[in-house]
Amino acid sequence: MITLKNSAEIAVMRAASRIVAEVLEELVAAARPGVSTLELDRLAEELTLKKGARPAFKGYRPGEVEYRHSLCVSINEEIVHGIPKAGRKLKPGDIVGLDFGVVYQGFYGDAARTVAIGKVTEGAVRLMQVTRAALYAGIERAVVGNRISDIARAVQHTAEAAGFSVVTDFAGHGIGRKLHEDPQVPNYFLPGMPNPRLQEGMVLAIEPMINEGTAELEILADGWTAVTADGKLSAHFEHSIAITASGPEILSELANA
Repeated sequence: MITLKNSAEIAVMRAASRIVAEVLEELVAAARPGVSTLELDRLAEELTLKKGARPAFKGYRPGEVEYRHSLCVSINEEIVHGIPKAGRKLKPGDIVGLDFGVVYQGFYGDAARTVAIGKVTEGAVRLMQVTRAALYAGIERAVVGNRISDIARAVQHTAEAAGFSVVTDFAGHGIGRKLHEDPQVPNYFLPGMPNPRLQEGMVLAIEPMINEGTAELEILADGWTAVTADGKLSAHFEHSIAITASGPEILSELANA
């Protein structure tokens, strides 16, 4: 069931999402060669608690394995849900997906960015640029009266027109008092898929995950980390957005970002 949010609830979600955006800015600044992914995780939690929120992912357990960290850090061929580790250090040439969420006054915020560590290949730069462009193409279609398929097809077209593939095993989602709410927001669309009409008061987390090569993936033995089946690069961008009468409002974007 899709839950519509009123203006007061969206105001709280705006505050939650701003915390996410502010923490991500700090994490991007801290993501340098030699820094471990566990250090980034600890920084994310420390900053979140100082802002009066709590990490959304820590303790999350949709299946058999609980997620025990505040941040997902996915490097190079890792698509999403990379687990922070003390021994995993960033190095020049890496691209790093930082996926982060908080709970603030009972509501969730969620966003993700992929960043370059030092100088990366032209192919990696293009993959990140196209993935970010796919996110904003989807957001542009998130208007009252459109359908989920309008978002999905915009993301898919942007990625595939550039020669990349769209991950189909994961999707964006509604967000509110729960991290994952209805509706699902896939990054591709096929006839017969659920396709609700977009309404004022819906809040969605739109999150393209785009692969350099095949869309196929594998889940590592840790039960969380998803990697590309061919070992090629993947990028991930995400924003929480509110659908309003005047168009989509990006809740998780700082004015100067």
